[in-house]
Amino acid sequence: MEIFDAFVLGVVQGLTEFLPVSSSGHIELGKAVLGTDIGNKEENLLFTVVVHFATALSTMIIFRKDIVALFKGLFSFKWNEETQFTFKIALSMVPAVIIGLLFEKELEKLFEGQIILVGFMLIITGLLLFLAGRAKRTEKGVSWTDALMIGVSQAIAILPGISRSGATISTSVLLGNDRAQAARFSFLMVVPLIFGKIAKDLLEIIKGEAVIESVSTMPLIVGFFAAFIVGLLACTWMISLVRKAKLHYFSYYCFVVGVVAIIAGVVNS
Repeated sequence: MEIFDAFVLGVVQGLTEFLPVSSSGHIELGKAVLGTDIGNKEENLLFTVVVHFATALSTMIIFRKDIVALFKGLFSFKWNEETQFTFKIALSMVPAVIIGLLFEKELEKLFEGQIILVGFMLIITGLLLFLAGRAKRTEKGVSWTDALMIGVSQAIAILPGISRSGATISTSVLLGNDRAQAARFSFLMVVPLIFGKIAKDLLEIIKGEAVIESVSTMPLIVGFFAAFIVGLLACTWMISLVRKAKLHYFSYYCFVVGVVAIIAGVVNS
């Protein structure tokens, strides 16, 4: 991978991990546009691990006060608000973990240049954002049932083209939750999953250690910092957009990119 390609894909990851336009879908589209083939499976996983770690780190920095408060509440060993919030996050992770473990091989095939699929899923993301943008404002917090439903939407967002943040925030808002709480829950619930996925991918990388020895580190460094810095900016921006009820603007973008991706996929098939 060239340094420029790593930079572009890092920026794409940093933006789309938080903005509701699907990071996985845009990474696939980015590879198609750049004509980039990272290489074998181990090299591909290594780059994925690096940029995902970068965006997870940016999430933790933005929400550092919330994370510290949750840990303090959890280790007070009382059934307080922080402990309940932590367990709701744990509950929301269950659907994605089950889908990821049971359908791992099937899901991997969806990330092999399936541009038409990405296009259709982006249109679905756009519909969710459009509906959420028209939802009424409330001050309701995330309930246990809400946490499970948001978790289901996160599991569906494993599909390339379905935005994780878009799906989870939209689902939360459509369930009647406060927009700020919806954004907070959405971004915090993904951190454990990202680190779990990173750990799993690292185990696979270790198995291919002989191959990884020849990988250039500079594209990885460039990709990391691009994803991290852009992630900080995108996360902050997204929180502001959710509070101002401007999600529907992204729906138009998803519609356009989705249609273009479908047309491009048909033409090149």
